[in-house]
Amino acid sequence: MKWIDKIPLLSLAIIALALGLAPFVPEPHLWQKLKMLAEGTLVRPLDIFDLVFHGAGPMLLMIKLIRIGMLTR
Repeated sequence: MKWIDKIPLLSLAIIALALGLAPFVPEPHLWQKLKMLAEGTLVRPLDIFDLVFHGAGPMLLMIKLIRIGMLTR
């Protein structure tokens, strides 16, 4: 997990926002795919790929923030 420590926090935050919110109109793909997951309609491989792709940035940001919190204890 040391590789994630080498990624600058600002860069990761920008990536997380850009990927997490794209496309901005009509609604972000991440939000759309999370709703599909909650409804049980996330079954197509393309939709699953979209969830992983658009969720990767925010997930990496959360992991980095958790690691920063653990390292400062």
